[in-house]
Amino acid sequence: MELAHSLLLNEEVYNQLGEVQKAEFIFDWLSYLEKLLLATSRSDVKEKQKTLVEQLLSLLNSSPGPPTRKLLAKNLGVLYSIGDTFSVYETIDKCNDLIRSKDDSPSYLPTKLAAVVCLGSLYRKLGRVLVNTFTDTVGNILKAMKSAESQGRYEIMLSLQNILNGLGAAATPCHRDVYKAAKSCLTDRSMAVRCAAAKCLLELQKEAIFMWSTDLDSVATLCFKSFEGSNYDVRISVSKLLGTVLAKAIISKHPGSAVSRQSIRRLSLEEVLELLGTGFLRGSSGFLRASGDMLKGTSSVSRDVRVGVTQAYVVFVSTLGGTWLEKNFAAFLSHVLSLVSQSHPKATQTQTDAVCGRRCVSFILRAAIGGLLGEKAQIAAAKDICQAIWKLKKVVDAVMNEGNVETRVGSTDVMASQHMLVCALQELGNLIYSLGTTAAPLLQDSSAGLLDSVISVIQHPSIAVRLAAAWCLHCIAVALPSYLTPLLDRCLERLTVLKSSPEAVTGFSFAVAALLGAVKHCPLGIPHGKGKVIMTLAEDLLCSAVQNSRLSAQRTQSGWLLIAALMTLGPAVVSHHLSRLLLLWKCVFPVSPKDLETEKSRGDSFTWQVTLEGRAGALCAIKSFVFHCGDLLTEEVIQRLLPPLPCAVDLLIQLSSVLRTYGSTLKTPSVVYKQRLYELLILLPPESYEGNLCALLKELAADLTASDIQVAASAFLLPPLCHQDDLVILSPLLQETDHRFIEEQLLLGNGIACGSLEYDPYSIYEKDVEGDSVPKPLPPVLSVISSAVKLFGVVCAHVGEAQRLFILEQLLDSIKHTKGARQQIVQLHVVSSLSSFLKYLAGSKGNLGPEEMRRPALALVMGALESPNPLLRCAAAEAWARLAQVVDDGAFTAALAQVSFDKLKSARDVVTRTGYSLALGSLHRYLGGISSSQHLNSCVGILFTLSQDSTSPDVQTWALHSLSLIIDSAGPLYNMHVGPTLSLIIMLLLNVPPTHAEVHQSLGRCLNALITTLGPELQGNSTSISTLRTSCLLGCAVMQDNPDCLVQAQAISCLQQLHMFAPRHVNLSSLVSCLCEILLDNSVLVNLCSPYLLLRRAVLACLRQLVQREAAEVSEHAVTLAKDSREELTPDANIREVGLEGALLTLLDKETDQKLCHDIKETLNHMLTSMAVDKLSFWLKLCKDVLAASADFTAVTCVDTMQEEEGDKGDDASVLTTRNDDKSYPFTNPHWATRVFAAECVCRIISQCENAHSAHFDIALAQEMRKRDSRNDFLVLHLADLIRMAFMAATDHSDQLRLSGLETLLVVIRRFASIPEPEFPGHVILEQYQANVGAALRPAFTSETPPDITAKACQVCSAWIASGVVSDLNDLRRVHQLLVSSLTKIQAGKEALSHLYNESASTMEILAVLKAWAEVYIIAVGRHKSHRQALKTTTYSEDCVSNESYSSDGLLDLVHTDLGTLSRLWLAALQDFALLTLPSEFASQLPVEGGAFYTAETSENAKLHYYNSWALILHATALWLTSTGFVVADPDEGASHLSRPVTPTSMCQGSSSGATIKSPEDVCTDRFHLILGISVEFLCSLRSDATMESITACLHALQALLDVPWPRSKIGSDQDLGIELLNVLHRVILTRESPSIQLASLEVVRQIICAAQEHVKEKRRSAEGSISILPTILYLTIGVLRETAVKLPGGQLSSTVAASLQALKGILSSPMARAEKSHTAWTDLLRSALTTILDCWDPDHFSLVDGTHQELDEISLLTAVTVFILSTSPEVTTIPCLQKRCIEKFKATLEIKDPVVQIKTYQLLLSVFQYPNPAVSYPYIYSLVSSIVEKLQEIDQRKPEDTTELQIFQEGIKVLEALVAIAEEQHRSQLVACLLPILISFLLDDNALGSATAVMKNLHDFALQNLMQIGPQYSSVFKNVMASSPALKARLEAAIKGNQENVKVKILTSKHTKNPGKNASIQLKTNFL
Repeated sequence: MELAHSLLLNEEVYNQLGEVQKAEFIFDWLSYLEKLLLATSRSDVKEKQKTLVEQLLSLLNSSPGPPTRKLLAKNLGVLYSIGDTFSVYETIDKCNDLIRSKDDSPSYLPTKLAAVVCLGSLYRKLGRVLVNTFTDTVGNILKAMKSAESQGRYEIMLSLQNILNGLGAAATPCHRDVYKAAKSCLTDRSMAVRCAAAKCLLELQKEAIFMWSTDLDSVATLCFKSFEGSNYDVRISVSKLLGTVLAKAIISKHPGSAVSRQSIRRLSLEEVLELLGTGFLRGSSGFLRASGDMLKGTSSVSRDVRVGVTQAYVVFVSTLGGTWLEKNFAAFLSHVLSLVSQSHPKATQTQTDAVCGRRCVSFILRAAIGGLLGEKAQIAAAKDICQAIWKLKKVVDAVMNEGNVETRVGSTDVMASQHMLVCALQELGNLIYSLGTTAAPLLQDSSAGLLDSVISVIQHPSIAVRLAAAWCLHCIAVALPSYLTPLLDRCLERLTVLKSSPEAVTGFSFAVAALLGAVKHCPLGIPHGKGKVIMTLAEDLLCSAVQNSRLSAQRTQSGWLLIAALMTLGPAVVSHHLSRLLLLWKCVFPVSPKDLETEKSRGDSFTWQVTLEGRAGALCAIKSFVFHCGDLLTEEVIQRLLPPLPCAVDLLIQLSSVLRTYGSTLKTPSVVYKQRLYELLILLPPESYEGNLCALLKELAADLTASDIQVAASAFLLPPLCHQDDLVILSPLLQETDHRFIEEQLLLGNGIACGSLEYDPYSIYEKDVEGDSVPKPLPPVLSVISSAVKLFGVVCAHVGEAQRLFILEQLLDSIKHTKGARQQIVQLHVVSSLSSFLKYLAGSKGNLGPEEMRRPALALVMGALESPNPLLRCAAAEAWARLAQVVDDGAFTAALAQVSFDKLKSARDVVTRTGYSLALGSLHRYLGGISSSQHLNSCVGILFTLSQDSTSPDVQTWALHSLSLIIDSAGPLYNMHVGPTLSLIIMLLLNVPPTHAEVHQSLGRCLNALITTLGPELQGNSTSISTLRTSCLLGCAVMQDNPDCLVQAQAISCLQQLHMFAPRHVNLSSLVSCLCEILLDNSVLVNLCSPYLLLRRAVLACLRQLVQREAAEVSEHAVTLAKDSREELTPDANIREVGLEGALLTLLDKETDQKLCHDIKETLNHMLTSMAVDKLSFWLKLCKDVLAASADFTAVTCVDTMQEEEGDKGDDASVLTTRNDDKSYPFTNPHWATRVFAAECVCRIISQCENAHSAHFDIALAQEMRKRDSRNDFLVLHLADLIRMAFMAATDHSDQLRLSGLETLLVVIRRFASIPEPEFPGHVILEQYQANVGAALRPAFTSETPPDITAKACQVCSAWIASGVVSDLNDLRRVHQLLVSSLTKIQAGKEALSHLYNESASTMEILAVLKAWAEVYIIAVGRHKSHRQALKTTTYSEDCVSNESYSSDGLLDLVHTDLGTLSRLWLAALQDFALLTLPSEFASQLPVEGGAFYTAETSENAKLHYYNSWALILHATALWLTSTGFVVADPDEGASHLSRPVTPTSMCQGSSSGATIKSPEDVCTDRFHLILGISVEFLCSLRSDATMESITACLHALQALLDVPWPRSKIGSDQDLGIELLNVLHRVILTRESPSIQLASLEVVRQIICAAQEHVKEKRRSAEGSISILPTILYLTIGVLRETAVKLPGGQLSSTVAASLQALKGILSSPMARAEKSHTAWTDLLRSALTTILDCWDPDHFSLVDGTHQELDEISLLTAVTVFILSTSPEVTTIPCLQKRCIEKFKATLEIKDPVVQIKTYQLLLSVFQYPNPAVSYPYIYSLVSSIVEKLQEIDQRKPEDTTELQIFQEGIKVLEALVAIAEEQHRSQLVACLLPILISFLLDDNALGSATAVMKNLHDFALQNLMQIGPQYSSVFKNVMASSPALKARLEAAIKGNQENVKVKILTSKHTKNPGKNASIQLKTNFL
């Protein structure tokens, strides 16, 4: 294709190509040439012009297709406009010759058409240059038109349009001829020709004055005729023509001579409107030629004419513009309403006509008021509508006040006004709905009396008016939620008072139901108690219904309507009334079938009517309950719902006999009853009525095939059963359009009414799918069929297989046994039911059943596939595929495909070919698995053939659509077919006439599917991929040039796909240009320029994708396009000024389609994200312009309340009043929703700047960088604008905008609060705006402000105070005072606040106030702390210190005044929160009356508000408790501030009940556990939506809590609590990566550790603490002793043993062992320790030292035992078991032969015997003395041989001597008597002494010395012993004498030489005892 890119056609290459390639090559060359000519110099063009002209003209003869001829013509025009024009006349002549040719063969037609198109293009481009030739050319073309077929007429009309455009006024001579030709074409049988004629006439009327003067009537009549039998495109084109001409008739200034001016009379508005009204009321017969039938009112205007005229009204008023409409609104309104008045009975002769007429009028009013007027003008329009309502009301009142009831109700005058009133009320409702809270001044204006006017017509005799008034109230309540409760109260009061008026009962119950339906749209809700009032009233109405037969029906209907509407309030409200509802439900039906039979036999028609109405109402109420209160449908409730169902079904079955008995008046009630029952059963699980399934199925089958159904309502029945993607091949009416509201009536057909509220009053409380428009239920006759079809699907799937088969065969027979139109209706219903059944089966993964079931199902579907109704064929194709899906058998699927193949091969009729081709595509869509390559080849082959059947565009359309489904579902399998398919698509695109737009749309879908299949492969560079890509782009180019908007939409969608897969290969510049041209066309008048919603959606979807990648480039291309384009395109001026972004904002303001608005917002958001930082001034100006362009009252507010400083006043006034000149202002009166979006954009811009250069938030740096380069732009330099925008939004009438404004202000404060002001050191830049901030906040605290706004304002207040911007307390008090006023307001708790909203709204406001105060208090405390620390660490000058102190403590002082009140409220809120967060199983324990700030009934709604506020309140409470040191103040402190106790608990010290008063300790403990419990519960299971603010606040609260000793002691003393808290913090650190959160967590960990340390220190000072560590210490000490107590050489003790024994003595002598609190525990532990030591004597115990076994050292262990005996209290060692073991150890040790052991044992025993407490020492003495004495007596026989043995003796004697000393007097003589003989036995006589050894001498000396001491001490005992034993006496005397002289010396020597040598090693360095 690159070879085609040259100025001249490359004929060499061209001639080598095949036919299809030639067409592609030519088109590609011409596309390239169009761009190249504009870029080539004029001289180069002239040089090759001759050749080029020849080449182009030669192409005329090559049968160029429609797109090619269009491009060819365009290039010829451009070529002559750039080059020389001398040969242009030859070219024109040649074209004329081609047109004159007599060749009528089909092959020559393209050449003729190309010549016609070329002429149009040449005249359009060259215009007046060709003025001499145009009469011949026009004559020639008009002559050719006489014999031309539709394509020719189409092209001729478009060519004439171009000729007229190029020549302008010069074409006047042939205006009449053209007009005459176009008139005939305007009623052509071809719709495309009509459209072309309308475009031609639209061009003609620019210069042809006669069209909007003398011939205006005939033009109008012609247009009316053109509407007859028209399609959507014709209505769009012709309405544009008619509306424009009529508008011109009013506003044009007539040129020409004075004579002509006089002869042309200017028409008045009334005349023009009358002309339009004629078309609406009488159709194309005109207002002068009305036939007799018309005058009598017996003939009806066709709907397409009426719809066309309706669109013309909209064009007419849109052309005249908003300003004109504003001035003439009253007249316009009066006229439009009169279209449905009784003065034109034609318009409303049947209800169907009336409903359709009302729709048209509503559409005109909505388009005019909603689309053209700004908010101020809309408010004025609403007042005019009110006036109209009042006037109509007066007419009704006049009639109602005279005559009796019977005559007045049926009065013509009364009914005359009803349709006008319905239209006026619905528009008033829609208008207020769109205005939202900006409508508040309108409702407050007593002169308008809006509410009174609406409520006054609620009692109108017409039910339609009553419903419309109720709906209007619904709209008012949704728009202005503050009016919801007062309106509800007012209507309930009227309903109660006027219970005797039938109109009042129904009217006000409609109103109450409508208002209840509004509650779900109002987040603030209504008071919970209203539910009880309504339920009681409903019961009263139902109970009193029987009392007055005149009111029975109305009261019954109203009672159930109120109950049904009440269900929409949801489970929270309904749960309280459930038992009453179920009781009413139970009572409404007979208990048994017998009762039902009895019922049938009595009563009359009227009672049955009331009965059926009541039961239908009950069914509706239960349906509403099931739908809206699913959470209440427990097993128990379902069981209570079920009993009446069988009886309800029985009544359904017997309805026919009731009807026969009581007459046809019951027909409508019985249909309504059926519908209600069916709707309920659809919602319930089929198991709940399984006993009635068979009976139901028969009844449904009878309903669907009933003989009295006259209407084939396929248009509402089938679309849900078709695949949404398939509906595009059907009527464009099935697609979404801007005119759907009125076009829908054409879709349904003339016999069927549009939906309207009076058909089902119960729909008034349901949420309408289309947003603000009134619900549009269809007539019961239609809706019952719809419900029956749905229910059939469910029931048929649950009956037995035999029953299912029987029913299917019965349905098949019912079709066969009917004929004609009746058969079509039955077939429609039956196939719909089957489709519903198959859809349900497929959705529930069910199975069709046995094989015999397939036959009737298949027969039904095949019959429908061949139906003349295309919608039925479409549904049947879907059912065909579903059938294969549920049978789930490959062979069956293949058989179905084969049937399709066979039918398509054999059939020649359009119906069969279209039906079966779609069936093939559907099979592939649901069962992609059948796509074997062979099967796929067959499908593709057949569809290729069908798609080239040029004789039938329908077959082509369906075949191509089916092909697109196959491409989509086949996936990679389709790759082999991609090339041929693409060639086919291009070939068809280049050859199918543009008049067959539906074929082009299908081609577009195929191309889109192919691009998706190729996917990212399209980026490849291979030759094959490059060829495919070029073909795709060429296809897109062809479709872009197509005149059909939906084809253009397909082209844009394809280019969007290409851009996604291969962005480098899509020319962004041309794509953006294309998108902007469509978009800009729309930005002027949405209703006028491109009325195709789907095209606008495609443009925006594409733009949205483009700006995600290349926002800056897209924006630049758009601006470049605007600058390059011609001046005549007025919208471009707009884009030049405000860019693409501004154009999108304008479009957003005009657009009403939700999806489109969402895409516009997303596109703008992407652009903002990418470009706002770089184009800061531009974006801010855009937002400022939108916000500043609001209604006048905002401007006034701004001027009054902006900067209070004198210097700034003038500046603000000038800024805010510059916009008085609307012409220079880019945005005129944008709606509140657009302004809200602009405010949101401001916040996003600030957010984007946060991630950009730091200079955005540093004014000094920003100013410096601006000086360096003036292009530098930073956010901080625009602070004044940011504040101004936030102010304007925050003080608007729109509540949503106020919220956005406050949010913007909050963001600005938080982001700019800390930025210093360089010119005034010590100050910040925001300080100068404090007056603005105060003024923006003040309105939010007035009494009438909704709670959500006050709540947001509180948040801003706290942020402002906390920001530290204002240091002067007097300045700060302005804002502080606002918070104080709120605190005063909320002190009375939940009872004292507004009763306008739900109680949870009060909760929200209270908690917002408390949270705001909490934030201020937290900041105040923080500043105070930091200030005090600064004072400690820094030396200030005196002035500095005093100033700082004033500002930091001042804020705390401000809060301190209210701290008593606040602390109670905070604690109450926290207790509420703790209760609400309890798991559901504790629900029964919650307070019955609710909490301090919430009621039990609204607890679920209140939870959210607590979740938003608890964290800061917790932190503040913790800080307050810290500040009090957990000292409970006087219980009455602060009570004087409260109007009542805040909470019923004693926790907050506010109890006035007689509850037990808690001690201060208990109160503190409760508060401590409350804060700790909330914190741990939150932190241990952090939800994904937990905010950083909440986590941080919670951790800071814990820090504050642990800052004071008392809570720390609680944590320290409760080990489990501390561990749990540490576990929780560990999890927080693991799951949250934020450094600030981790640091805060670690700080709490540090505090917990400190608490534990403090606790340990405390325990150390206290004996109790020792108990916990004593076991460990004893274990370690004894363990060391046991492991190291081994015998060492010479009886040495190791240092470790010595240290262990020393430690043991220290432990045992501790005073804690004797302390009162720990004594018992110590005693037990020490006994255990002693037992452990005694156990060490185990013979198995040994130790391994240096590889050798070492024996246990008994001395070490015995010493340890002795230490226990001597150091512990007696209780430890005196218990018998332990004492006995100790004594045994001593005994055993005494028996050991080791002298060292014996010596040490005697020493230890000595210390034990000397222990002062006899309880300890005596048992040892009694047990061991005898053993010691025996040991010493042994020495007498076995003399000691060495010093060691000597020492043993000496130690033993010491023990005995000690015993003597401590013995009691009576026992002492015995002991001395034992001791003396032993001592004397060691004395030696002289002889022995001389020869004795040194040891014996020492022994002698020792014995003698001791005897010398004992004698004097115990003289009497001594004497007695000596006297009794002469031998002893003699021995003693001898010894004394022999040694008398040396005794002293020896004694001294003995003392000095004791323990010589190694015996010294036994002496320990430390005395353990």
